Amino acid sequence: MHVRPKSIVGLMEFLARKGESGAAGRSGCTLSKQPSRDLIQWLVIVVRLAWLDRRVFQGGMHNRLEGAPMERIAPTCVPYTLPLADSRATLEAAGGKGASLARLSAAGLPVPGGFHIITEAYRQFVTANNLQPAIQAGLEKADAALPATLETASEAISKRFLEGQIPGEIAEAITQACAGLGGAESAVAVRSSATAEDLPGLSFAGQQDTYLNIRGIEAVLASVKRCWASLWTARAIGYRQQHGIDQNALSLAVVVQRLVLAEASGILFSANPVSGRRDQAVISAAWGLGEAIVGGTVTPDTLVVDKSTRRVVTRETANKQVMTVRYEGGTEERPVPDAKRRAPVLNDEAAAELVQMGVQIEELYALPMDIEWALAEGKFAILQARPITALPEPEALLPTEWKIPNPKEKYIRGSILEFLPDPMTPLFGTLGRDVVDALTRRFFETVAGRDFWPGGMIVTVNGYAYSAIPSGRQMLALIRGVFPAIRLFREAEKRWQQDGLLPYLQVLDRWQAKPLADLTAGEILAAAREILAAAVNLYTIIQSGVIGNAVLSEALFSRVYDRLMKRPDDPPALTYLLGFDSTPILAEKSLYDLAEACRARPSLVAYLSHTPARQAATQLQGEQAPDAVEAGEWKEWRGRWRTHLQRYGHILYDLDFAKPVPADDPAPLVETCRLFLSGQIGSPYSRQRALAERRERATHEMAQRLKGFRLILFRSLVTWAQKCIPLREEGIADMGRGYPFLRQMLLKLGRRLVQQGGIEDADDVFWLYQAEVEQAAKALDRGEPVATFSGLIPERKAVWRAEKRLVPPTELPPRTKWLGINLEGLLPAHSGDQSGDTLKGTGASMGVVTAAACVIRGPEDFDRMRPGNILVAAITTPAWTPLFAMAAAVVTDVGGPLSHSSIVAREYGIPAVLGTAVATSRIRTGQIITVDGGAGTVRIADRQAS
Repeated sequence: MHVRPKSIVGLMEFLARKGESGAAGRSGCTLSKQPSRDLIQWLVIVVRLAWLDRRVFQGGMHNRLEGAPMERIAPTCVPYTLPLADSRATLEAAGGKGASLARLSAAGLPVPGGFHIITEAYRQFVTANNLQPAIQAGLEKADAALPATLETASEAISKRFLEGQIPGEIAEAITQACAGLGGAESAVAVRSSATAEDLPGLSFAGQQDTYLNIRGIEAVLASVKRCWASLWTARAIGYRQQHGIDQNALSLAVVVQRLVLAEASGILFSANPVSGRRDQAVISAAWGLGEAIVGGTVTPDTLVVDKSTRRVVTRETANKQVMTVRYEGGTEERPVPDAKRRAPVLNDEAAAELVQMGVQIEELYALPMDIEWALAEGKFAILQARPITALPEPEALLPTEWKIPNPKEKYIRGSILEFLPDPMTPLFGTLGRDVVDALTRRFFETVAGRDFWPGGMIVTVNGYAYSAIPSGRQMLALIRGVFPAIRLFREAEKRWQQDGLLPYLQVLDRWQAKPLADLTAGEILAAAREILAAAVNLYTIIQSGVIGNAVLSEALFSRVYDRLMKRPDDPPALTYLLGFDSTPILAEKSLYDLAEACRARPSLVAYLSHTPARQAATQLQGEQAPDAVEAGEWKEWRGRWRTHLQRYGHILYDLDFAKPVPADDPAPLVETCRLFLSGQIGSPYSRQRALAERRERATHEMAQRLKGFRLILFRSLVTWAQKCIPLREEGIADMGRGYPFLRQMLLKLGRRLVQQGGIEDADDVFWLYQAEVEQAAKALDRGEPVATFSGLIPERKAVWRAEKRLVPPTELPPRTKWLGINLEGLLPAHSGDQSGDTLKGTGASMGVVTAAACVIRGPEDFDRMRPGNILVAAITTPAWTPLFAMAAAVVTDVGGPLSHSSIVAREYGIPAVLGTAVATSRIRTGQIITVDGGAGTVRIADRQAS
């Protein structure tokens, strides 16, 4: 408790009286026989105590994991050790693990007894052995991007730590504290506890060391030094560098506890770490000490428990091969006895008891917790508790059926719907889907002369968009309408420019000319519909012209070339069709130019090379130059960067307007620019130049060899294909022209709803249905109160996250014939067909590659991609093109021979297998896979990359 002024005065009077008798003070000093001098000395000591009382105990009594930091403890007045439950064991004094154990112990939870060796002891050890210069020297050469430099730094620092001597007063304090644990020979656990660990945002799990079954004071002191040294392991240095932690402000405490003679141990998550559900707890359990689970050497039992009823929902009992046990010199792994290998570690009653403790701990911290536990003689002990980091947002229950609106209809996920790889967000799933439906039906009505789907052609099943396809009778009407519509293909480029792109840009210009702040909520909604309609109209026009021409021209040229012109030693047909510019290729070149513009500016190179992409992207949005970069150089380069975003920042990742475009979230582009700068990926200019030279040489040689009709046919077909294929990517890239402004408008509407209390964040506007937004817009424009939707949005997000984990069938009902035609060869694979270690799909680009997979679910994952990885995605759009420069091959769930993935993969000369249906759900990041673009197969190895 705080020492009040009254008590300090009383203490002064008491000490003055005792001074004459030479009584010993709290500091351990002895008074002399001179009362007046002693009184002065004691007054000084009391003032210091009062200062410490204010500075130390204010932080210590709160005893919060993230509580107020404690000032450095004066070693002459405060001991180097503290009892485990001491209120002074704060984050600064006892580290994250120690502060947590103190809190748990003080709350009455079954924590093994022990004590803290506070951070002041670490600092005194560093000072006494002059270690700071060695630490600083090591850190100067350490680079998280170069693992060898981390190992070198760690070895140099650790060597100095282990050679150091623990000061006598610290060793004596540890010896006395150990005596209170049952004697010098009692087995203890010695655990590191850093001042930057077990925090709500970053756990630092596994970064420092723990030593079990330590006996004798010499062994304890040696383990303490090893714990202190473990603050500077290679993995710890690298982890802190990656997360921007100030390494000079760190220190480390040590926790010494009685060793629990665990019969079983494991981890309890007080929320489900896979689904994010807060109403479930998940237990991992194995025999012996918990190191086997933490180290990943044993597959533990897994139990999912309902927290409210304490009922075990699911149980997976593993074949547990090894266990960690004690032996005379420490711990070791031994085989699990046969009788226990397949036996459950915890019964339902024990699981319920453990979850009860987990709920208590979660309530204590008001956070979902990751809890280490042990079981000895039928009683649980809590060894550690820290907040769960990176806990997914909660999900709803997964749908189990795919119910279609009309059982007589056939539905597919194709055409424009390929640009909706995820479940639609509520606003796009209503407003956006209605626009796509209306314009798609209008196109078919133009060709066939009637609307076949007055009730709607685009439907939603479990959040995913599906399109009805024509029946036999409808198909006959469409065929009759195709002949008059031949002009659609003949005038494809003209229609794209005049009937599609020009009206789109006119609509965009008209709305952009009006100050956004002056638009009513109703006008914003009308503008959003009109801009989206213009984008979708553009797609229907290029689909019925530019895309159709690209498909037909490549297919016809390839077939004629292979049958009438190609000799065994001639190049494949694809050679004649590569090396042309398109908007995505030009965007990649622009990023390369941005990287090249940095090379003559060392400060800019250093900044971009060592700054995380997301941090650099944020800096580029502002006006302030980074401290390490010359202001003029930064301004010039930032101007180039913004010009790039103006030209190419509209290229879509996803048709759903809830998803950011590159202009909104340029971090993936910064990452690509960094890779160009590092030289890890080559020049797009060189790649394209090589393809163009090969194409021109092959075209010239073929034209020299062929004569007569075959020469005329070759020239006409190759010219047609070379013109049409690049236009497909150009047209699709144009779809996003209005999206930056469209999103800007909807977010403006969202901010107005936030101001009126309708939603909590501007982005939440995308989680409202069209009718709700229309109702809210009317209320805003009338100056009336807006309905509150905040309570509905978390549930909708949970449903969307659950739906995102589904693998949507490519057709519904699955694998049925259409007009007597087996669709198997025309559509991507069906998920039900994909069993075993080999996935089947469409071979879209030749070649065979074996490498580590990288599963990318969206632009938020782009920074996970590394040069040489195999890109695995649901689908790729033109905005994904920068990843192809790094990829060794491409695998997708959805797509065909003329999808974006196929065209770009061929430009990069890498194998591609598309339309596997299940790649993103069956393949894990880091897993070794073999992609055979010729056979259209993906073989999954039963191992991870080393």
